[in-house]
Amino acid sequence: MNELIGSLVLLVGAFFLFSAGVGLLRMPDVFTRIQAGTKASTLGNILVLAGLGIHHPDWSLKLLVIAYFVLMTNPLSSHALSRAAHAIRTPMAPSTIVDMLRAEDDAASEKGSP
Repeated sequence: MNELIGSLVLLVGAFFLFSAGVGLLRMPDVFTRIQAGTKASTLGNILVLAGLGIHHPDWSLKLLVIAYFVLMTNPLSSHALSRAAHAIRTPMAPSTIVDMLRAEDDAASEKGSP
């Protein structure tokens, strides 16, 4: 029974990893690609690690440490990449209506703040 549950969790994780890849191909600009890739791949990685933990219970501590690092590094790295892309004025998709970060940057520069 554990093998079936572990295999199902692995399969769902693989689906989310696949959807992250599709999201990278289908999204219109770098910012939405970063979001699609990060959210789906984080969930996919966690589910794959959980499935492996069900298959191999003796690996649980190692897999938990790996899951912790995935949960800490994926969002931080995507945030850093998107801030860097915004700082170099990477164009957004035409369907983007509001750029709140640009408005905040413009307001700060008008006040004389760096």
